[in-house]
Amino acid sequence: MTSQDFQNCIERLAATIGQIKESAHQLHASVNQTYDKVHPYALHLDMVADSVYKYGHLVCADEHDVLPLFFGAYYHDSMEDARLTYNDVTKTARRYMDEQQAYMAAEMVYALTNDKGRTRAERAGERYYQGIRETPYAPFVKLADRLANITYSCTHGDDANAHMKAVYRQELPHFLTAIDAHVDDARFALPGVMVAEIEKMINRQ
Repeated sequence: MTSQDFQNCIERLAATIGQIKESAHQLHASVNQTYDKVHPYALHLDMVADSVYKYGHLVCADEHDVLPLFFGAYYHDSMEDARLTYNDVTKTARRYMDEQQAYMAAEMVYALTNDKGRTRAERAGERYYQGIRETPYAPFVKLADRLANITYSCTHGDDANAHMKAVYRQELPHFLTAIDAHVDDARFALPGVMVAEIEKMINRQ
């Protein structure tokens, strides 16, 4: 999809995208989730969605996929952090889109939900990454999620964020390999401009 076509879709769907955004904000606020212990979690959700606005045209295959893509960005943590089940996510998605779109959106959220585990490595193991690689748009949203987290960690200089910046730097080669589906299908692509943005920030001293 061209950048202009994608922007035209966003303009036509702006009201629905806004409803999805507001619904996701309210969901995470309802469970008192915060970002970096001080911000409403909406800050993070909006940062992830910003990548859809900026780079979504590089992966979006069809106008029919625009709403699921935005839903995936805004709801990507809803099962993991806001106590929704897969069926909850599907029912929520149906408020804004048709059955096929809702299925795509729910599958994206499911793929992006960490596995059960005691450690960071256990929660994001090979089965988790395999699910991302096999689900349309999940690699892109996961990359957008990581870009948002790295951007925040690199622009907030306290000890906790300095630690996370070091963690993200160490994880980056494996992370990029793990979410790369290696298929000739734009819906699974990792836009080079996003990877370059991450690498520039994470390697800046």
